[in-house]
Amino acid sequence: MRFFADVPPPFNLFDLNRPQIEALLVDLFGEVAALKQVVSEQREEIARLKGLKGRPNIQPSKPSGMDNATEPANPGKKGKRRFRGKVTPRVTVEDHVVKVAVPEGSRFKGYEPFLVQDLVISARATCYQRERWVTPDGQTILAPLPEGIDGHFGPELRRFVLMQYHLGQSTLPRLATLLHSVGVAISKRQLQRLLTDKQESFAAEAQDVLRAGLETSPYVSVDDTGARHAGKNGFCTQIGNDWFTWFATRTSKSRLNFLDLLRAGHTDYVLNEAAYGYMRAQALSAPLIASLMAEAQTEFADQKAWLAHLERLGFTKLHVTPDPVRVATEGALWGSVQSHKFLCEAVVLSDDAGQFNVGQHALCWVHAERLVHKLDTFTDRHQAAQTRVRGLIWDFYADLKAYRLKPSSRRAVALRKQFDRIFLRRTGFVTLDRLLKRLHANKAELLTVLDRPETPLHTNGSENDIRCYVTRRKVSAGTRSDGGRDCRDDRLPTQVPYHDASSCEVADPGRSLHGWHL
Repeated sequence: MRFFADVPPPFNLFDLNRPQIEALLVDLFGEVAALKQVVSEQREEIARLKGLKGRPNIQPSKPSGMDNATEPANPGKKGKRRFRGKVTPRVTVEDHVVKVAVPEGSRFKGYEPFLVQDLVISARATCYQRERWVTPDGQTILAPLPEGIDGHFGPELRRFVLMQYHLGQSTLPRLATLLHSVGVAISKRQLQRLLTDKQESFAAEAQDVLRAGLETSPYVSVDDTGARHAGKNGFCTQIGNDWFTWFATRTSKSRLNFLDLLRAGHTDYVLNEAAYGYMRAQALSAPLIASLMAEAQTEFADQKAWLAHLERLGFTKLHVTPDPVRVATEGALWGSVQSHKFLCEAVVLSDDAGQFNVGQHALCWVHAERLVHKLDTFTDRHQAAQTRVRGLIWDFYADLKAYRLKPSSRRAVALRKQFDRIFLRRTGFVTLDRLLKRLHANKAELLTVLDRPETPLHTNGSENDIRCYVTRRKVSAGTRSDGGRDCRDDRLPTQVPYHDASSCEVADPGRSLHGWHL
């Protein structure tokens, strides 16, 4: 009986009231959970000692690596040793002869070059003595400042401030400390003005870049991320491709916001066939569309005029689903985009965020496969089904890559049938089967590449472009004024077209924005 000395004597459960029973159940549940944890650890230890297969290692956050794994091998680069190569300075090399004392009778055998690159950062202050004349009629004539001088800070200092803040991801206090250390007398307020005041030319160029990109690009890739502005949470939207990228920070990430950004600075609302087609696709009732078509006015200068038009037609008094005002406004915005010849034939590539589903829409394969990759499995059967499906998707993705390089109609038909075989299969894993069915519903958007081979299969370009904004957000948190927000968006490092997609080489390393070599 000494082995049961620690076991409490049995008691009658009928003598306990409800609170006591609930407290007892809580204690028992806690003990059962602790025992389950002990049993699980013991089973893992026994399996390890016996050399058996342990519990599957579930790591949903680890990248799948599908895109890199399906890249074709390049055997030509194997076995070659990489060398540093010749150093070619980008500045004029100054020759300096170093002499040495030698014994008498020695013969001169020339020079042995030794290249040294150095950096000199120094401050320079120039006081311009401007001539001042008074004409016979009493007018004062003052000599103008040299070209490029605007304010009390020269163009090279302005260039350095812009480069260090935007490309170097520096902060204002650290930038002020750096300038003070080299002898520049400047305050943080003056630095702030250099970054935000009189920057209309940058905003105009960024808008021109967006308009040119939307007019001429065969596709655009889009993405967004969180942004902080004026003490409130917002969103930064990226639009771009291999030739350009553009950023804008707003308080919303809705489709209304995205369509407004696609207007590239225009403020009009247009009712045309594209607008009516959008409204029909969004299930706006036919009588409401007919009332819009019956009106003679089809173009509205701004939001105020457009909302007044909807109020006259009675749209604002309706409380139905979908919201007539929202759908009609989205349609008018899309009509404006099309009227300015933006995205007429271009594909919009996204990660399946609903606000980006406009026009000819395509989906990212990496994000689609990630859903299968992150799916939790609890049995060996589930894990085997997941591994088998992922293998099929990876092989299909590799086939799509090969198709982009050499498209053909016959191969496109075969790939469509192969897509159906993969995503209509039954694996016995219910959650996986539902996911495959949902992905199959996006067949047209996932297989856009078959009709438009120039469209990428993923949004990695947008992910890479928006990373510079995320870095800026980590360094300096958010912005306070609208001017500071716009200046940050207009001059993010990747705003300039940075390479030629055909050769993957730098297109113009010395390209400048209005004199600032960013």
